[in-house]
Amino acid sequence: MKSSMFKSLSLGLLTTAAMTFSVTHAATQQEENIEVTPTQKITQQELAAIYVLSEVCPSLVKNDAQFEKGYSKLAQEYLPQEKDAVSALSKLSKEKKFKSILTEARSDAKKAGDAKNKEICQEMTTYSN
Repeated sequence: MKSSMFKSLSLGLLTTAAMTFSVTHAATQQEENIEVTPTQKITQQELAAIYVLSEVCPSLVKNDAQFEKGYSKLAQEYLPQEKDAVSALSKLSKEKKFKSILTEARSDAKKAGDAKNKEICQEMTTYSN
């Protein structure tokens, strides 16, 4: 999970750099209409980590409704092409090819411990605001 979080952070930094470059490049190329839209590849590990939040967090947060809103928003951000991203993640969690990735994410969450998991889950309760 740490490596996937690091990959996400690195990808985010690269995306920001690419977007900055494209804006700068577009400004210098005003006569040309060039649009560069970086595509962010979501990994199965990231999706598994998000799904595991739905398993771990309900017992660690006080405001379950706020957690559900934050979780739903996060899922939708990672799966914008899905009409109901939470249901899509749930369906994905049942797929055979996803089981080993999900097992690894659960193991990572267990290694993180209740204190760290609770901190992440609490952040999810304010994510929708």
